[in-house]
Amino acid sequence: MSLDRFNRNIHYLRISLTDMCNLRCVYCMPEDMTFRPREELLQDDELVRLVDVFARMGFDKFRLTGGEPTLRENLVGIVRRMHETPGVRELAMTTNGVTLNQLAQPLRDAGLDRINISIDTLNPKKFRHLTRWGRIEDVWAGVEAAEKAGLKIKLNAVVVRGQNDQEDAVDLARLTFDHPWQIRYIEVMPMGRISDFQKTAIVPEDELRATISDALGPMVLLNEGKLDGEARMFRLKDAQGSLGFISAVTKPFCAGCNRARLTADGRLLLCLLRDKEFNLMPHLRNGASDDELMAMIEESIWHKPWGHSLAQDIRPTRNMSEIGG
Repeated sequence: MSLDRFNRNIHYLRISLTDMCNLRCVYCMPEDMTFRPREELLQDDELVRLVDVFARMGFDKFRLTGGEPTLRENLVGIVRRMHETPGVRELAMTTNGVTLNQLAQPLRDAGLDRINISIDTLNPKKFRHLTRWGRIEDVWAGVEAAEKAGLKIKLNAVVVRGQNDQEDAVDLARLTFDHPWQIRYIEVMPMGRISDFQKTAIVPEDELRATISDALGPMVLLNEGKLDGEARMFRLKDAQGSLGFISAVTKPFCAGCNRARLTADGRLLLCLLRDKEFNLMPHLRNGASDDELMAMIEESIWHKPWGHSLAQDIRPTRNMSEIGG
Protein backbone atom coordinates (compact mmCIF):
# COMPACT_ATOMS: atom_id res chain seq x y z
CA MET A 1 0.00 0.00 0.00
CA SER A 2 1.29 3.46 -0.93
CA LEU A 3 0.02 6.19 1.38
CA ASP A 4 0.54 9.91 1.09
CA ARG A 5 0.87 12.28 4.05
CA PHE A 6 -2.92 12.80 4.06
CA ASN A 7 -3.44 9.04 4.49
CA ARG A 8 -4.84 8.58 0.99
CA ASN A 9 -4.15 5.17 -0.54
CA ILE A 10 -2.56 5.89 -3.93
CA HIS A 11 -3.10 2.76 -6.02
CA TYR A 12 -4.18 3.97 -9.47
CA LEU A 13 -1.55 4.83 -12.10
CA ARG A 14 -2.34 6.58 -15.37
CA ILE A 15 0.43 5.95 -17.90
CA SER A 16 0.97 8.13 -20.96
CA LEU A 17 2.34 5.99 -23.79
CA THR A 18 3.10 8.91 -26.10
CA ASP A 19 2.63 12.66 -26.30
CA MET A 20 1.65 12.38 -29.98
CA CYS A 21 -1.91 12.64 -31.22
CA ASN A 22 -3.65 12.27 -34.58
CA LEU A 23 -6.15 15.03 -33.69
CA ARG A 24 -5.69 18.64 -32.54
CA CYS A 25 -8.68 19.27 -30.27
CA VAL A 26 -9.13 22.99 -29.63
CA TYR A 27 -9.32 22.57 -25.83
CA CYS A 28 -6.26 20.29 -25.63
CA MET A 29 -3.40 21.63 -27.72
CA PRO A 30 -2.42 24.21 -30.33
CA GLU A 31 -2.58 23.07 -33.95
CA ASP A 32 1.17 23.57 -34.40
CA MET A 33 2.06 21.19 -31.55
CA THR A 34 5.42 19.43 -31.78
CA PHE A 35 6.24 16.14 -30.08
CA ARG A 36 9.24 14.52 -28.42
CA PRO A 37 11.59 12.16 -30.29
CA ARG A 38 10.83 8.49 -29.59
CA GLU A 39 14.18 7.91 -27.89
CA GLU A 40 13.28 10.44 -25.18
CA LEU A 41 10.24 8.39 -24.18
CA LEU A 42 10.00 5.26 -22.07
CA GLN A 43 10.80 2.17 -24.11
CA ASP A 44 8.66 -0.97 -23.86
CA ASP A 45 10.92 -2.82 -21.41
CA GLU A 46 11.34 0.28 -19.25
CA LEU A 47 7.59 0.82 -19.16
CA VAL A 48 6.76 -2.77 -18.25
CA ARG A 49 9.48 -2.79 -15.59
CA LEU A 50 7.95 0.29 -13.96
CA VAL A 51 4.49 -1.29 -14.08
CA ASP A 52 5.90 -4.27 -12.18
CA VAL A 53 7.54 -1.94 -9.64
CA PHE A 54 4.31 -0.02 -9.07
CA ALA A 55 2.29 -3.25 -8.82
CA ARG A 56 4.65 -4.55 -6.14
CA MET A 57 4.02 -1.30 -4.24
CA GLY A 58 0.27 -1.93 -4.18
CA PHE A 59 -0.88 -0.21 -7.38
CA ASP A 60 -3.57 -2.41 -8.91
CA LYS A 61 -5.43 -0.17 -11.36
CA PHE A 62 -3.71 1.07 -14.51
CA ARG A 63 -4.95 3.24 -17.38
CA LEU A 64 -3.12 3.89 -20.65
CA THR A 65 -3.40 7.41 -22.00
CA GLY A 66 -1.60 9.79 -24.34
CA GLY A 67 -1.51 11.93 -26.39
CA GLU A 68 -3.27 9.17 -28.26
CA PRO A 69 -2.18 5.74 -26.94
CA THR A 70 -3.20 3.85 -30.09
CA LEU A 71 -0.32 5.59 -31.90
CA ARG A 72 2.19 3.73 -29.72
CA GLU A 73 4.05 1.01 -31.58
CA ASN A 74 3.45 -2.49 -30.18
CA LEU A 75 0.45 -1.31 -28.14
CA VAL A 76 -1.16 -4.76 -28.10
CA GLY A 77 2.07 -6.33 -26.90
CA ILE A 78 2.41 -3.74 -24.12
CA VAL A 79 -1.16 -4.42 -22.98
CA ARG A 80 -0.51 -8.17 -22.95
CA ARG A 81 2.65 -7.80 -20.88
CA MET A 82 0.92 -5.47 -18.42
CA HIS A 83 -2.05 -7.83 -18.11
CA GLU A 84 0.34 -10.66 -17.26
CA THR A 85 2.09 -8.63 -14.54
CA PRO A 86 1.23 -9.94 -11.04
CA GLY A 87 -0.88 -7.47 -9.08
CA VAL A 88 -2.50 -5.76 -12.08
CA ARG A 89 -6.22 -6.06 -11.27
CA GLU A 90 -7.72 -3.65 -13.80
CA LEU A 91 -6.33 -2.42 -17.09
CA ALA A 92 -8.07 0.36 -19.03
CA MET A 93 -7.33 2.85 -21.81
CA THR A 94 -8.51 6.29 -22.87
CA THR A 95 -8.53 6.91 -26.62
CA ASN A 96 -9.99 9.23 -29.23
CA GLY A 97 -11.27 6.11 -30.99
CA VAL A 98 -10.06 7.06 -34.47
CA THR A 99 -8.25 3.73 -35.05
CA LEU A 100 -10.16 1.64 -32.52
CA ASN A 101 -12.16 -0.13 -35.21
CA GLN A 102 -9.07 -2.22 -35.98
CA LEU A 103 -7.68 -2.47 -32.46
CA ALA A 104 -10.63 -3.16 -30.15
CA GLN A 105 -10.67 -6.94 -30.48
CA PRO A 106 -6.87 -7.43 -30.34
CA LEU A 107 -6.71 -5.20 -27.24
CA ARG A 108 -9.52 -7.14 -25.56
CA ASP A 109 -7.79 -10.43 -26.40
CA ALA A 110 -4.55 -9.06 -24.90
CA GLY A 111 -6.27 -8.31 -21.58
CA LEU A 112 -7.72 -4.80 -21.77
CA ASP A 113 -10.80 -4.54 -19.51
CA ARG A 114 -12.25 -1.07 -20.04
CA ILE A 115 -12.11 1.70 -22.55
CA ASN A 116 -12.97 5.40 -22.41
CA ILE A 117 -13.63 6.93 -25.81
CA SER A 118 -13.53 10.69 -26.33
CA ILE A 119 -16.55 11.93 -28.27
CA ASP A 120 -17.51 15.54 -27.63
CA THR A 121 -20.44 15.74 -30.06
CA LEU A 122 -22.41 13.54 -32.44
CA ASN A 123 -22.63 16.36 -34.98
CA PRO A 124 -20.13 15.67 -37.82
CA LYS A 125 -19.48 19.34 -38.60
CA LYS A 126 -18.97 20.32 -34.96
CA PHE A 127 -16.83 17.25 -34.36
CA ARG A 128 -14.56 18.30 -37.21
CA HIS A 129 -14.36 21.81 -35.78
CA LEU A 130 -13.58 20.70 -32.22
CA THR A 131 -10.95 18.15 -33.25
CA ARG A 132 -9.70 20.17 -36.25
CA TRP A 133 -8.94 16.94 -38.17
CA GLY A 134 -11.37 14.25 -36.99
CA ARG A 135 -14.32 12.37 -38.51
CA ILE A 136 -17.16 11.29 -36.23
CA GLU A 137 -17.76 8.26 -38.45
CA ASP A 138 -14.33 6.85 -37.54
CA VAL A 139 -14.92 7.28 -33.83
CA TRP A 140 -18.40 5.78 -33.93
CA ALA A 141 -17.01 2.74 -35.76
CA GLY A 142 -14.55 2.43 -32.88
CA VAL A 143 -17.35 2.59 -30.31
CA GLU A 144 -19.22 -0.19 -32.10
CA ALA A 145 -16.06 -2.30 -32.36
CA ALA A 146 -15.37 -1.87 -28.64
CA GLU A 147 -18.90 -2.97 -27.80
CA LYS A 148 -18.64 -5.99 -30.08
CA ALA A 149 -15.30 -6.95 -28.48
CA GLY A 150 -16.90 -6.95 -25.03
CA LEU A 151 -15.00 -4.00 -23.60
CA LYS A 152 -16.71 -2.00 -20.85
CA ILE A 153 -17.41 1.41 -22.38
CA LYS A 154 -17.46 4.97 -21.13
CA LEU A 155 -17.79 7.93 -23.47
CA ASN A 156 -15.96 11.12 -22.51
CA ALA A 157 -17.08 14.58 -23.59
CA VAL A 158 -15.09 17.68 -22.73
CA VAL A 159 -17.71 20.43 -22.59
CA VAL A 160 -16.72 23.76 -24.14
CA ARG A 161 -18.92 26.84 -23.74
CA GLY A 162 -20.48 27.92 -26.99
CA GLN A 163 -19.33 24.76 -28.76
CA ASN A 164 -21.04 21.62 -27.39
CA ASP A 165 -22.75 22.70 -24.15
CA GLN A 166 -26.35 22.69 -25.43
CA GLU A 167 -27.95 20.27 -27.91
CA ASP A 168 -24.72 18.29 -28.28
CA ALA A 169 -24.61 17.51 -24.56
CA VAL A 170 -28.28 16.53 -24.70
CA ASP A 171 -27.73 14.26 -27.71
CA LEU A 172 -24.99 12.41 -25.85
CA ALA A 173 -27.16 12.01 -22.75
CA ARG A 174 -29.94 10.60 -24.93
CA LEU A 175 -27.65 7.66 -25.81
CA THR A 176 -28.10 6.29 -22.29
CA PHE A 177 -31.73 5.42 -22.98
CA ASP A 178 -30.63 2.73 -25.44
CA HIS A 179 -27.13 1.80 -24.30
CA PRO A 180 -25.72 0.70 -20.91
CA TRP A 181 -22.86 3.17 -21.25
CA GLN A 182 -21.66 5.90 -18.95
CA ILE A 183 -21.53 9.29 -20.64
CA ARG A 184 -18.99 11.43 -18.81
CA TYR A 185 -19.01 15.23 -19.06
CA ILE A 186 -15.65 16.78 -18.24
CA GLU A 187 -15.07 20.40 -17.33
CA VAL A 188 -12.35 22.11 -19.32
CA MET A 189 -9.21 22.48 -17.20
CA PRO A 190 -6.91 25.47 -17.85
CA MET A 191 -3.45 24.16 -18.75
CA GLY A 192 -0.43 25.00 -20.85
CA ARG A 193 -0.28 27.35 -23.82
CA ILE A 194 -4.07 27.59 -24.28
CA SER A 195 -5.11 28.07 -20.65
CA ASP A 196 -6.60 31.52 -21.22
CA PHE A 197 -9.00 30.11 -23.79
CA GLN A 198 -9.82 27.19 -21.50
CA LYS A 199 -10.72 29.46 -18.58
CA THR A 200 -13.42 31.22 -20.60
CA ALA A 201 -14.71 27.87 -21.94
CA ILE A 202 -15.65 26.26 -18.60
CA VAL A 203 -19.28 25.17 -18.23
CA PRO A 204 -20.07 24.45 -14.54
CA GLU A 205 -21.66 21.11 -13.71
CA ASP A 206 -24.86 22.60 -12.27
CA GLU A 207 -25.48 24.58 -15.45
CA LEU A 208 -24.88 21.55 -17.65
CA ARG A 209 -27.13 19.28 -15.60
CA ALA A 210 -29.91 21.87 -15.82
CA THR A 211 -29.56 21.98 -19.61
CA ILE A 212 -29.86 18.19 -19.88
CA SER A 213 -32.74 17.96 -17.41
CA ASP A 214 -34.71 20.69 -19.17
CA ALA A 215 -34.53 18.64 -22.38
CA LEU A 216 -34.80 15.05 -21.15
CA GLY A 217 -36.40 15.21 -17.72
CA PRO A 218 -35.06 15.01 -14.18
CA MET A 219 -32.07 12.89 -13.27
CA VAL A 220 -31.54 11.06 -10.00
CA LEU A 221 -28.31 11.00 -8.03
CA LEU A 222 -26.67 7.57 -7.86
CA ASN A 223 -24.53 5.92 -5.17
CA GLU A 224 -25.69 8.52 -2.61
CA GLY A 225 -23.30 10.95 -4.27
CA LYS A 226 -20.24 8.71 -3.95
CA LEU A 227 -17.91 9.32 -6.87
CA ASP A 228 -17.20 6.69 -9.51
CA GLY A 229 -13.53 7.51 -9.88
CA GLU A 230 -13.72 11.23 -10.57
CA ALA A 231 -17.36 11.30 -11.71
CA ARG A 232 -20.49 12.21 -9.77
CA MET A 233 -23.16 9.85 -11.11
CA PHE A 234 -26.78 10.42 -12.20
CA ARG A 235 -29.40 8.54 -14.22
CA LEU A 236 -32.27 9.77 -16.36
CA LYS A 237 -35.64 8.06 -15.87
CA ASP A 238 -35.89 4.75 -17.82
CA ALA A 239 -32.28 5.01 -19.01
CA GLN A 240 -30.07 1.92 -19.28
CA GLY A 241 -26.87 3.90 -18.89
CA SER A 242 -25.74 6.70 -16.61
CA LEU A 243 -24.34 10.22 -16.70
CA GLY A 244 -21.11 11.15 -14.95
CA PHE A 245 -19.92 14.69 -14.27
CA ILE A 246 -16.20 15.30 -13.73
CA SER A 247 -15.95 18.80 -12.31
CA ALA A 248 -12.36 19.37 -11.27
CA VAL A 249 -12.73 23.16 -11.44
CA THR A 250 -16.12 23.91 -9.87
CA LYS A 251 -16.46 20.84 -7.60
CA PRO A 252 -12.96 19.52 -6.86
CA PHE A 253 -12.63 15.93 -5.68
CA CYS A 254 -9.05 16.17 -4.37
CA ALA A 255 -9.89 14.68 -0.96
CA GLY A 256 -10.58 11.32 -2.54
CA CYS A 257 -7.77 11.34 -5.09
CA ASN A 258 -6.09 7.94 -5.36
CA ARG A 259 -4.02 8.41 -8.51
CA ALA A 260 -0.61 9.27 -9.84
CA ARG A 261 0.53 9.81 -13.41
CA LEU A 262 3.54 8.58 -15.33
CA THR A 263 4.31 10.75 -18.34
CA ALA A 264 5.59 9.34 -21.60
CA ASP A 265 9.04 10.77 -20.83
CA GLY A 266 9.23 8.98 -17.49
CA ARG A 267 8.18 11.67 -15.01
CA LEU A 268 6.02 10.85 -12.01
CA LEU A 269 3.31 13.49 -11.61
CA LEU A 270 1.28 13.48 -8.41
CA CYS A 271 -1.37 16.02 -9.44
CA LEU A 272 -2.69 16.62 -12.95
CA LEU A 273 -2.99 20.36 -12.31
CA ARG A 274 0.39 21.02 -10.66
CA ASP A 275 3.82 21.14 -12.27
CA LYS A 276 5.83 19.39 -9.54
CA GLU A 277 7.10 16.04 -10.79
CA PHE A 278 9.88 13.52 -10.21
CA ASN A 279 11.94 12.35 -13.19
CA LEU A 280 12.40 8.57 -13.01
CA MET A 281 14.04 8.29 -16.44
CA PRO A 282 17.70 9.04 -15.52
CA HIS A 283 17.56 6.66 -12.55
CA LEU A 284 15.94 3.99 -14.71
CA ARG A 285 18.63 4.33 -17.39
CA ASN A 286 21.56 4.69 -14.99
CA GLY A 287 21.13 1.34 -13.28
CA ALA A 288 18.86 2.00 -10.30
CA SER A 289 17.61 -1.22 -8.72
CA ASP A 290 13.92 -1.96 -8.26
CA ASP A 291 14.27 -1.31 -4.54
CA GLU A 292 15.86 2.08 -5.23
CA LEU A 293 13.09 2.97 -7.67
CA MET A 294 10.47 1.95 -5.10
CA ALA A 295 12.07 4.17 -2.48
CA MET A 296 12.05 7.17 -4.86
CA ILE A 297 8.42 6.56 -5.82
CA GLU A 298 7.38 6.09 -2.20
CA GLU A 299 9.04 9.36 -1.20
CA SER A 300 7.34 11.21 -4.07
CA ILE A 301 3.92 9.77 -3.21
CA TRP A 302 4.31 10.80 0.42
CA HIS A 303 4.62 14.42 -0.74
CA LYS A 304 1.63 14.30 -3.09
CA PRO A 305 -0.13 17.68 -2.77
CA TRP A 306 -3.58 17.94 -1.22
CA GLY A 307 -5.04 19.33 -4.45
CA HIS A 308 -4.76 21.78 -7.28
CA SER A 309 -4.51 25.57 -6.99
CA LEU A 310 -6.80 26.69 -9.77
CA ALA A 311 -8.68 28.90 -7.32
CA GLN A 312 -5.43 30.85 -6.88
CA ASP A 313 -5.00 30.94 -10.67
CA ILE A 314 -1.95 28.66 -10.50
CA ARG A 315 -2.00 26.58 -13.68
CA PRO A 316 0.29 23.83 -15.00
CA THR A 317 2.58 24.78 -17.86
CA ARG A 318 2.32 21.51 -19.78
CA ASN A 319 -0.53 20.80 -22.18
CA MET A 320 -2.81 17.85 -21.42
CA SER A 321 -1.29 15.75 -24.20
CA GLU A 322 2.14 16.07 -22.59
CA ILE A 323 0.86 14.74 -19.27
CA GLY A 324 -1.71 12.07 -19.99
CA GLY A 325 -5.11 13.01 -18.61
